[in-house]
Amino acid sequence: MAFLELKNLQKSYGEGSAVTEVLNDINLEVEEGEFVAIVGFSGSGKTTLISTIAGLVSPDEGEVLLKGEPITGPGPDRGIVFQSYSLMPWLTVFDNVALSVDQVFRKDSKKDRTARTRHYIEMVGLGHATDRRPAELSGGMRQRVAVARALAMSPEILLLDEPLSALDALTRSKLQDEIEKIWEQDKRTVVLITNDVDEAILLADRIIPLTPGPRATLGHEFKVDIARPRDHTTLSSDPAFQKLRQEITSYLIDMGVERGAQSDETRTLPNVVPITLGGGRTALPKAYEKAARSPRTDRYLEFSQLEKVYPTPKGPLKVVDGFDLKLKKGEFITLIGHSGCGKSTVLSMTAGLNDISSGGIILDGKEVTSAGPDRAVVFQAPSLFPWLTARENVILGVDRVYPHASRAERDDIVAYYLERVGLADAMDKLASELSNGMRQRVGIARAFALSPKLLLLDEPFGMLDSLTRWELQEVLMEVWSRTKVTAICVTHDVDEAILLADRCVMMTNGPNARIGNIMEVDLPRPRSRKALLEHSDYYAYRQELLDFLEAYEGGANPDPEVVAALRAKRTGKSPAKSTEAA
Repeated sequence: MAFLELKNLQKSYGEGSAVTEVLNDINLEVEEGEFVAIVGFSGSGKTTLISTIAGLVSPDEGEVLLKGEPITGPGPDRGIVFQSYSLMPWLTVFDNVALSVDQVFRKDSKKDRTARTRHYIEMVGLGHATDRRPAELSGGMRQRVAVARALAMSPEILLLDEPLSALDALTRSKLQDEIEKIWEQDKRTVVLITNDVDEAILLADRIIPLTPGPRATLGHEFKVDIARPRDHTTLSSDPAFQKLRQEITSYLIDMGVERGAQSDETRTLPNVVPITLGGGRTALPKAYEKAARSPRTDRYLEFSQLEKVYPTPKGPLKVVDGFDLKLKKGEFITLIGHSGCGKSTVLSMTAGLNDISSGGIILDGKEVTSAGPDRAVVFQAPSLFPWLTARENVILGVDRVYPHASRAERDDIVAYYLERVGLADAMDKLASELSNGMRQRVGIARAFALSPKLLLLDEPFGMLDSLTRWELQEVLMEVWSRTKVTAICVTHDVDEAILLADRCVMMTNGPNARIGNIMEVDLPRPRSRKALLEHSDYYAYRQELLDFLEAYEGGANPDPEVVAALRAKRTGKSPAKSTEAA
C-alpha cells in the first residue's frame, strides 16, 4: 500500500453549460519519504490538485488516501506552503511559527513548544531574525518563515504549492538548496507543485508533468537518478542533469505546442513611417523593417560614466557607479545581477523616467534627457487599460507615432503585431478578460508597434510561470528577428539572458554597482529554447553566469583575475590570454 494514493481523481467547477473540467483521471502513488514534483502550465489545475490532497477541495469523483485512510478535510498531518506567505504582519517570526506549534502540540509544555519553534526557525536560517516582523523581512525570508511554520507541525506529508515562484531567480535558487538540505534532515514525504524544471530536478525523486487543461491528467513520469546532496551551483555541469533537463523541457514544449493553435493568417505592414524617424525615409518594404535607419552603427547607444545617487537620512547612496557601455545598432544585450544591483535603475534612466545624477546616455547621436516614443518600454506588469480591448490598448501608441498614416494603415500595424504575438483571435477582448501571459503579449505588441529606436524590457516575464515565460521568450525572439531593433533586457533568469542576448552584461551587487563582466554569446540565431539546450556550448555559458553571480553576491568589486578565470573556464583559454570585458 502506498503512503499517499490518488485514485481516479476528477474535479470540475461551475454548473451546466458553464462547467469547466479541471482534473480528469488522476492516478498517483507516493511512497513514504519520497519527494515528488508535479510540473505544468498555469491554469492546468496544479493548485486544485495540491488543494485536494490538503483536503481544502473535495473531488467530484475518486478519492485521496493517506496511509489507506480517505482524506475528507484539512488536518495537521499535512503541512502546506503556498506561494503567498500568509504571515500575521503584527507578529514576529517566532510568534508566527509558534502559532502552528501551539495549535498542534497544545499538550506539550511551554518549554518544549518554545524549543520546537526555535529549532525550526534555526533550521531555515532565521535564528538572527527571530524578533523581526514580516515587514522587516525580504520576500525570501518571509517564505522561509512559512516553510518553518509548516515543518514545525511535524506533518506526515509536506505540500509545497509553488512556494518560491514569487521570488527572484537568485533568491529562489538559494532557498531551493535550503529545502533540499532540510528534506535530507527529516526525509518527510513531499509533493511539490512547480513550474520550474530546474527546481524539480534539484529537489525531486520523480517529476510528473500535468498536461494542459481542461481535463488535465498526469503525463509521462521522469525519474531523477542524480546523487544527493544536489547543489544548484554544480548541478548545471552534470551531464545527467543536462540530459534530463533537455528531455523534460522538450516534453513540456511539445505539450505547449499542442495546447495553443497559432493563427495561420499572415499580414503585411503598410508602407508608413513613424514620426520618430523624421521625414524623407521610406520603410522598405514594411512600416517597421528598416524603420530605424541611422548612419550610426557601432556607437548607436552609449553609456558614459553613468551614475545614480539617491538621498537618504544617512547621506547620499550611490546605487550605480560608473556604468560604461557601447551598443551597436541592432544589438540585443541583457543586464543580469542580484536584486538591488541597479539594473532597473539603469533601464529607467535610459527610458528617461529617472534623472541621471552624473554621466550621460546618447541614443543615435542625441542625449537622453526625458522620455520619448523613440524608446519603448515593456515592464514586468504590462500596465494596460483594463476597460479597453487588446487592439485599443495598442492603438493608443500607434495613433501618436503614426499621425500622418491613414486609419486603415494604423489598424493594419496594430493587427500585424497582435497577430505576431499570437493574439489574432483575442484582439477585441477586454484587457481585463485576458490571462497574465496574454496581457504581456499585448504589452510586447504595443512596444514593437511604436517602431522605437530602442526597446527596453524590465523583467518582462518575471510575473509569469516558467512555461508561459518560455512561450513568450520565443514570441519575443520571433518578432525581434523581424525588426532587429536595438534592445536591452533586465533579467534575473540566467537561461533567458543567454537565449535573448548578443552580450550578457553582468553587474556587481549594490550599492556602487558597476559592470563586472561582459560575456559575448556566440550562439547561432534564430534561437529557440530547444535548440539552445542541444548546443554543445550552452551549459558553459550558463555556468559562467552562475559562477559570476555566486562570486560577487556580497557586492565586492570584481577582481580582474577572478573574472578572467571565470571566462577561461568556459573558453578553455588560460586566464592570461583573456582580456578585460568591461
